[in-house]
Amino acid sequence: MKNPKKHDALMKWLIASFTEEFFAHYFPKRSIGEYTFIDKEFISKYEALKESLKDDLFLVMEVEIDKVFHDIVIQIENMSKRVDVSSRIFEYFCYAWLLRQRPVWSIVVYTDDAVWRKDIPDTFWYGFSDKMEKQHCHFDVIKVKSQKSSELVQKHSLMCKLLALKADDRGIDREYLVREIYKAVARMEALLDNDKKLLIEQWVSAYKQLPEEIVENIKKEVKMSFTATTISEHYINEGMLKGKVELLQSLFHKGMLTKEQFKEMLESIKMQAGNIEINSLSEKKNKQV
Repeated sequence: MKNPKKHDALMKWLIASFTEEFFAHYFPKRSIGEYTFIDKEFISKYEALKESLKDDLFLVMEVEIDKVFHDIVIQIENMSKRVDVSSRIFEYFCYAWLLRQRPVWSIVVYTDDAVWRKDIPDTFWYGFSDKMEKQHCHFDVIKVKSQKSSELVQKHSLMCKLLALKADDRGIDREYLVREIYKAVARMEALLDNDKKLLIEQWVSAYKQLPEEIVENIKKEVKMSFTATTISEHYINEGMLKGKVELLQSLFHKGMLTKEQFKEMLESIKMQAGNIEINSLSEKKNKQV
C-alpha cells in the first residue's frame, strides 16, 4: 500500500518550488507579489503544539496580495480516511492570525485519487451573534483529481504538466503525459535549478505508472540530458557533494521529503560515489536526522 504522507510531501515540494505558477493556475484573479515561507517561525511560535502538528503537512507563507501582506496557510490532505478537516483548518487559521495579526487565507489541497460524489466542506461554523447569527470561516478547496490530465498537459506551465500525472487521466495515455513532461523539461533545462530537477525525477517516479524501461526510452527520445544520477554526478564532479547532502537535509527539515525519501536518496548518493568519504559524510548526516 502506498504511503499517502510520502505523496503529500511531494505535493508540498511542488507548491514550494512552483509557488507563482500555483497561484496563477488556481487563483488567476489574485495578483501575487513578494512572498516568504515562514513555516519555521510558525512552528517555533507554537512549540507546545509540535506533537499535534508533526503529522500534518502544511506551508505557511507571508504573501503580498494586491499590495497588502497576508499570511497563507496551505494544508495538504489525503482523504483516504474521509475525515472532515474543517475544524483543523480553522485551528491553523487562528494560529496564523495570532502569529502576525494580519489577514489569513486558508487553502486546503486534497491529493487523494478518490472521485468525490458530494462537495467537501469549505466553511467552518465557529461563532454566533444576534445580528449575523451563524458566523463561518471560509477557505478554498483544491481537489487535484477534479481536473483533466488532457487539459493540464497542454498548458505552458511545467507545474500543470506535472499535475497531469495526478489528475483525472481517463481517456489519455500516460506514456503521452510523461513524454510531454520530459519534452518541456528538456526545453527548459537551463532554467531549472537542481532542486526542481530532483523534484521532477521524484514526481515522475512516484506517479508515472509505467515500466521504467519506457520512461528511460522517452528520456532518450527527447534528449533530456539530466537524470537524478547526473544531478548527483554534477555535485560530485564540482566538489559539491557536501552541498548535495545539505540540500537533501534542508528539504527533509522543511517537510518536502519524508524520512524514507531522505534516506533513499542519500543511499543513492553513496552508491553512486562509492567511496569512504561519502560514507562517512552520510553517516554524520544520518545521526542528525
